[in-house]
Amino acid sequence: MEDRPWFKHYDKGVPRSLAPYPEHPLYTFLENSARDYPDRTACLFKGHRVSYRELNDLSDRLAAALVAQGAKKGDRVVIFMPNSVQFVMSYYAILKAGGVVVATNPLYSPREIEHQFNDCGAEIALVMSNFYHRVKEVQPKTPLKRIIVTNIKEYLPPVLRLLFTVAREKKDGHRAELKDGDVWLQDLLARYTASQRPKVDIGADDVALFQYSGGTTGVPKAAVIPHRALVANTLQIKAWLVDIQPGREIYLAAIPLFHVYGMVAVMSIAVAVAGTMIMIPNPRDIPDLLESINKYHPTIFMGVPTLFNAINNHPDVAAGKYNLSSIRACISGSAPLLLETKNRFEALTGGKLAEGYGLSEAPTATHCNPIYGVNKEGSIGLPFPDVDCQIVSLDDGVTPLGVNEIGELCIRSPQLMSGYWQMPTETANTLRDGWLYTGDIARMDEDGYFYIVDRKKELIKAGGFQVWPREVEEVIAAHPKVKEVGVAGIPDPYRGETVKAWIVLKPGETATAEEMRAWCQDKLAKFKVPTHIEFRDELPKTMVGKVLRRVLVEEQKKLAETKVA
Repeated sequence: MEDRPWFKHYDKGVPRSLAPYPEHPLYTFLENSARDYPDRTACLFKGHRVSYRELNDLSDRLAAALVAQGAKKGDRVVIFMPNSVQFVMSYYAILKAGGVVVATNPLYSPREIEHQFNDCGAEIALVMSNFYHRVKEVQPKTPLKRIIVTNIKEYLPPVLRLLFTVAREKKDGHRAELKDGDVWLQDLLARYTASQRPKVDIGADDVALFQYSGGTTGVPKAAVIPHRALVANTLQIKAWLVDIQPGREIYLAAIPLFHVYGMVAVMSIAVAVAGTMIMIPNPRDIPDLLESINKYHPTIFMGVPTLFNAINNHPDVAAGKYNLSSIRACISGSAPLLLETKNRFEALTGGKLAEGYGLSEAPTATHCNPIYGVNKEGSIGLPFPDVDCQIVSLDDGVTPLGVNEIGELCIRSPQLMSGYWQMPTETANTLRDGWLYTGDIARMDEDGYFYIVDRKKELIKAGGFQVWPREVEEVIAAHPKVKEVGVAGIPDPYRGETVKAWIVLKPGETATAEEMRAWCQDKLAKFKVPTHIEFRDELPKTMVGKVLRRVLVEEQKKLAETKVA
């Protein structure tokens, strides 16, 4: 790759290229850490520690069990559980057995579960016990043959395990009676030793992951991810964190590991550097999160703006109850990071918080602001080593554009997906001549910093004018009374489409639609100012905190239909 403007803004120590990348499967990182740091804690859950030696051993035994249960090379195997020791163990066991991981959001409805299981064709699922009945409900409508069940208490310390069994297990729905030959994970593990792990020939080009993408804009589709893509991105993120110390870092695993962001930027890189992962099963439980930070002193924290905001605004943090000073480096993704959020969090922790960007089709990150260098407000930062980028014309999809010209962001890098599962047309539209067409509208400044303008599919065409929802959201979000905002286009009899904003105010605040429009009028063109404003207690979001504009539009449509009826 020839000289690029972003290279001169890399932090000292970040290389332009990491090529050649190792030609090994992703789980080799776990085997190396188990060899070099066998006694280092890999997973820490409520005080219970699992070392790298133990994690490697458990994943070997489970790999043997999966093959005995009928898993063959290339078979898709579902993981249906929150952040836990069992998730990490299952993930690497599936890869060692030659399988393909399908990590599913455990909050999915039965309809969503049924679609994903049928689409990927999985015959085996590893499920947390409190979700067993939901999976069992849809099993007859899917190819699923066997469910392996685990209970969250299995990796709790003895005293907490006893208390959980007595006080919460049945009440919170964790107690399950298995049916139809389904089996407990611990019973399976007891039958096998690490030496029985199958010898499956797995190379860098073999498929490691089906990562479902596009759920926020339409029917989810599986991005087919080879081992080499995950290995490459793991090493890129590791290189970006220039002062990372193998065998010494502690990662806060608060974002979901079933999402590719948590899977790669937390789990994979932690395993690659023998870091300890503090397991947070429920990122919405902010007191638990803060207690974990205070007690276990994480050094690296990958998160999303809503999570950093929740910490910034928690009354116990303001009161100085928690010590956050161990946090050294953080990356924020999935949604725009406001300067106010960044500055407040850095002041509280003394660490660095940088906004990044990525997508499931290039799992997971392709850009980030420098950790220690210049962070530009509103920018997703600079491309990682070996990530080449161009902005192309929205008119023809081919013509490269110049500095600060707005077009579609295209990426060429070693971490790209192979394509979409059983979707040749979608694949051909997204992967063209070695470039990934992201569907994101962006621009690049003269220093090589990139800025996302909005999603190509979510452009609002109000009376013939183009309105980018993100631009309007950023203006409203800067209002001192606003906690969260979502903006989308809704049908309008005169303009065809018009702008609507859904706003959540900060606790104790009140505001009117007129007040919000007045705030927008001197910051936006008249046609961009929301015609409709709705105040709400909360907004629909993905598990990683991205506002679901599509859901807001669907709710608006149903409301309009009800009124007509």
